[in-house]
Amino acid sequence: MKLSLFSVSYAGYWGQDKLDLSEFVARASRLGYDAVMLAGKRPHLSALDAVPERVAAIKRDLADHSISCAAVAAYTDLSPAAAVEIPYVEMQIAYVESMARLAAELDASVVRVFTAYESAGHSPYAVWNGVVTALREMCDRAAAYHVTLAIQNHHDLAVHSDVLLELLDDVDRPNCRLGFDAWSPALRGEDLYEAAKKMAPHTVMTTNADYVRLPRFRYRPELINYEKCEPDMVRAVKFGDGFIDYPAFFRGLKEGGFDGIANYEMCSPIRGGGGFTNLDAYAAAYVEWMRRAGE
Repeated sequence: MKLSLFSVSYAGYWGQDKLDLSEFVARASRLGYDAVMLAGKRPHLSALDAVPERVAAIKRDLADHSISCAAVAAYTDLSPAAAVEIPYVEMQIAYVESMARLAAELDASVVRVFTAYESAGHSPYAVWNGVVTALREMCDRAAAYHVTLAIQNHHDLAVHSDVLLELLDDVDRPNCRLGFDAWSPALRGEDLYEAAKKMAPHTVMTTNADYVRLPRFRYRPELINYEKCEPDMVRAVKFGDGFIDYPAFFRGLKEGGFDGIANYEMCSPIRGGGGFTNLDAYAAAYVEWMRRAGE
């Protein structure tokens, strides 16, 4: 597998210390990663800022630090828009096409996308059909740049593994694959080994982080007792310290034939805080865990 660090980890979105893209590339190389995945928005790889000079500078940084750009992460939500007169889906199709163009310029072969969140007042079938139509056009436009789209199992639509395969079959594009992660099926109670093995033939990328569960309770004074609240909170911890059975997950991926991009991300507040020392320790721990698991 190609070990990749997701730039969102050092983007400052959750109050953590942040790096610009040049500093991030250097940091990822120093921490032992083979590649990076770049967040397709500010402060990192925004299509609005990616003029030719900036792209050339990123390519120089990658070459100078002997590291590659494996993927670009697009941020999409293909839910029906509340304001029907505004072409939100068309905007996102254009955005993903711009990410595919940038990926090609950086010699990356994959652009990550999401499906849709649940949308009140809309038929699930109508949302499904809209997502399929949008993904097909995104794939067709990305194909011109020889780029594959990887659907990450994150948003509500098709988040269950069996349903995600159904969606993939409906999209029916050779450059539409999966970015299949462990945390979502683990939180929802799927068998990680079986799910990973089943999804592996369709998967080009996985993005990983580990978490602990933090049960929630609400005090009921009339009962002099506590009421269990669902779902639990979760908190990101160092890789291997959480509840997600990553040995089973990666065993399933490998037995299913996966040998693609394995990203590490810090995409929420982490135990120990967001200072550089802690961020670096988390990022280094993933490399160490993955190298050890591969022995």
